[in-house]
Amino acid sequence: MALPSRSFDVVIVGEGGGPDETNLSAYLFKASTASWESGIVALEAGSGQGAVQKLLQRDPDLFNSPDQPSARTKPYSATEIYSLVRCFLISHAHLDHVNSLVISAGSLSGPRKRLCAARQTLTDLESVFSDRIWPNLASWNEDDDDHKLLYTALGMNDAYEPLITDVSVRTFPVSHGHNVAGNYDSAAFFIRYDPTGHEFLFFGDLEPDALSLSPQTINVWRAAATKIPASLDTIFIECSWPSSRSDDALYGHLKPEHLANELEALATEVVKVRNATQVPGSPARPVRKKQRTNASPPSDVRGALTGVRVIVTHCKDTLDGAPDRPNQTLIIKQIKALVEEKELGVEILAAQQGMRIQV
Repeated sequence: MALPSRSFDVVIVGEGGGPDETNLSAYLFKASTASWESGIVALEAGSGQGAVQKLLQRDPDLFNSPDQPSARTKPYSATEIYSLVRCFLISHAHLDHVNSLVISAGSLSGPRKRLCAARQTLTDLESVFSDRIWPNLASWNEDDDDHKLLYTALGMNDAYEPLITDVSVRTFPVSHGHNVAGNYDSAAFFIRYDPTGHEFLFFGDLEPDALSLSPQTINVWRAAATKIPASLDTIFIECSWPSSRSDDALYGHLKPEHLANELEALATEVVKVRNATQVPGSPARPVRKKQRTNASPPSDVRGALTGVRVIVTHCKDTLDGAPDRPNQTLIIKQIKALVEEKELGVEILAAQQGMRIQV
């Protein structure tokens, strides 16, 4: 089955999970058919203008390409790029996901920008924009142009909501551990190009359902299963720690074993959908050769995620003086080995700061 044409251009401003403050979760994207000037969505905002400026020094044409619609004849600056942002889409209010949003809010130019997130996340950010931790640069009043940011609460699970022209989002809560106040939620976003219905799935931080006091990721997989791979073939998901990390020290994150199990849970939901309704053009399921002793429920998920690519984000760095990123390299290697053993058919890729990809 041919994959759909790509609908979004995504620049990875930052994809690390700390402690390197120069490479924190941040992505800029637009519809492929539109120019950057038509409006950009900032998905997470851990790193921002400073990181983009350094990326542009390395590759001045990061946002320029012959096949991209634009009237530009010279490279952008970081200030210009962020002036084109129309909204920030934030999964949760931890600092590694909002650091640049806070630090740079006072210097943002261009039209007022919506700050889109679950209501609890916005409430958390109000405590930052409080004239105590940081000046109050955001408000709920649509007519209040004196504030740089407009709080915009997203609904959960029910419907797609507009972000910019031709782009909408459906939001699901996912568990990111718990604290003294109870369960702490992050979010997963189905981001859709409305003219074609093609979309990608992006997770903020999350813990495995197997360890969660409030398992919620299964709801995301069930929603995704009906779309794979015809209208959904790209998933961004975190894997913060290598396999050696103990379960009691994950702090609301994934390691390779748990990510592989979550992908198997997705594959199981895909198989259920295909068994219930055979979609024309869906890949045929392979014939079972022998009983799998670790299958739960007992269904053959081999090849169920063929045509899907998973882009792994949020790997924790060691900062031990190594010239490369040994933790990320190890984590990706471990994930690939586990996924290949399960024969899910999914492609595993590592997110890299400065990467420009089409999804």
